[in-house]
Amino acid sequence: MNGTKPVNWGIIGPGTIARTFAGGLAHSRTGKLAAIATRDPGKPGLAENFPGARIVEGYQTLLDDPEIEAVYIATPHVGHAEWAIKAVRAGKHVLVEKPIALSSYEAEAIYHEARRANVFSGEAFMYRLHPQTARIVDLVKSGVIGDVRLIRSSFGFNMGTVRPEHRLFANALAGGGILDVGGYPVSMARLIAGAVESKPFAEPVSVSGAGHLGETGVDEWASALLKFASGIVAEVSCSIMANQDNTLRIVGSKGRLEVKDFWFASGHEGGTGLIEITLNDGTRQTVEVTEEGWLYSFEADAAGEAIRSGKLEFETPGMSHADSVGNLRVLDQWRAAIGLSYDAERPENRRLNISGGKVTAGSNLPKRSIPGLSKQASVVALGFEFFPNFANASLTMDAFYEAGGNLFDTAWIYGRGLTESVFGDWLTSRAAPREEIVLIGKGAHSPLVYPDQIGKQLSESLERLKTDYVDIYFMHRDNEEVPVGEFVDAMDAEVKAGRIRGPFGGSNWSRDRLQAAMDYATANGKMPPGAMSNNFSLAEMLDPIWDGCVAASDDEWKVWLNERQFPNFAWSSQGRGFFTDRAGQDKTDDEELVRVWYSDKNFGRRDRAIELAAKLGRKPIHVALAYVLAQPFPVIPLIGPRNVAELEDSLSALDIRLTPEQVKWLEG
Repeated sequence: MNGTKPVNWGIIGPGTIARTFAGGLAHSRTGKLAAIATRDPGKPGLAENFPGARIVEGYQTLLDDPEIEAVYIATPHVGHAEWAIKAVRAGKHVLVEKPIALSSYEAEAIYHEARRANVFSGEAFMYRLHPQTARIVDLVKSGVIGDVRLIRSSFGFNMGTVRPEHRLFANALAGGGILDVGGYPVSMARLIAGAVESKPFAEPVSVSGAGHLGETGVDEWASALLKFASGIVAEVSCSIMANQDNTLRIVGSKGRLEVKDFWFASGHEGGTGLIEITLNDGTRQTVEVTEEGWLYSFEADAAGEAIRSGKLEFETPGMSHADSVGNLRVLDQWRAAIGLSYDAERPENRRLNISGGKVTAGSNLPKRSIPGLSKQASVVALGFEFFPNFANASLTMDAFYEAGGNLFDTAWIYGRGLTESVFGDWLTSRAAPREEIVLIGKGAHSPLVYPDQIGKQLSESLERLKTDYVDIYFMHRDNEEVPVGEFVDAMDAEVKAGRIRGPFGGSNWSRDRLQAAMDYATANGKMPPGAMSNNFSLAEMLDPIWDGCVAASDDEWKVWLNERQFPNFAWSSQGRGFFTDRAGQDKTDDEELVRVWYSDKNFGRRDRAIELAAKLGRKPIHVALAYVLAQPFPVIPLIGPRNVAELEDSLSALDIRLTPEQVKWLEG
């Protein structure tokens, strides 16, 4: 970067790691420290620890400073996501001390915000940018130790005594070993496993873990086993109350490679790092990596070069966005295996959105009237059964609500009640007005498809949902051995009891059974079914995704729905990946895609969606969603985004208005 203006850095949080990064920055080629933000500007030692930097009172003050181009975030773990997003929204580039967030879901949200703002963002694993790490990768690729079979690595130390006031022992600050140091051996294992496959990194196909939770509720020592598709097995461990040898061992068919304290590389202030190679015949070799550069200067320079060249993320061997998210995904699984959660993830302590703001209803999402429903509902419904807990689901739920979404899809069976509990926690922690929310419930799934299950399961659902009614209710499956009138009677009773206050109906019911239920209700003075929830999409479902599923996408269904203007809350409305790059790639096609969607007719529709998307400057999956919304009868898509980026991508399709002629052309 000769002749290029140095990047002006600010640091949020003046702790030990901030001082370490500042030292590296002072010895970098690309940047300089302009300011340090603190909530206590009178704290002794700030001027000495950060020489030449302005001391700024308050984190937001630093973000408002036009001189600051990039921000290094060195707060305790629980503040990383909030201040990263605030910095990004202020137009700053961000480098966040590891872990970038508490979970992979939070990391995805940060990176999505940064890409949208067109700024650099990265997670600070300093060793990944050091030349020693590149040398380790090169040696593995050279085959000097043969085919890699095992990777063993640890990062552990002993604090001596439990100190509840220390951040490492504070559950409220997400202390413990896994988040603080466990990410190092995991990231190295994924790097080496990827190098074997000539990839930047590899994701394990399975993760199992064990650990000890101490009296303060954090992991004091823990280990995990990672299995990769290549056959490589990695054993990783971390600790804050047990000294470990902290040696990376890569075991191959011809020998092994060992590196002591690989994350320190050649030393904080430069020096010589040693890579020991021992072959099976006893031959030993020491590879020396001598570097004068300070350890943390390499990540500062890599970030600075990316910023000045307009790149939004690190390149290999630095951790790209996908690499960073994947690393946290392993830590998520490791934590789940030992039952480790943090106070900051609990609903009562997580009442604000990810950027620290109050969650309020937005107005950007269009709404529509639904027959039998007294309030308007957003044109799409949010499903969130894929999320493992409230903390991660709330990120997408908040974003949906803040965009103007008010229609939420739940079911008694999802996650054995987890989805309903998540919604109840979200509703109460956000203090969202219940009268403005449209809540879908479902019950009586196989094998418990009987009339007497409806009331029992609805009672359990309402308790989990923390409300006394649902707005819309579906039987999740049908049981044709039971007279349809018995189901109508059970649902009608719940309507009269006020526990269902809008339309009810069947999910995965046939036309004949729905019509029979409507006829029975009319003849007997009961509330008739007023909605359904079957699959509907541009791609017609050839084989049920799950047992008992029913699609309503063919011409006969369309005539029936149009004649009655019968609302269909359509699941898998975007073809579950058929309209993305996943489909049509022989080597990567999964069994479900092939079995459920692959036909000449569907591929013809996919081709036309691709063609129309190109003309509109959109994606085929956007056209697929627009097709569903363009029907002449009410179709309300149930969407299931797995992160905020996917949610916003789906919602971006809502401004596409297809003409009847375009709808017919897409159908072929």
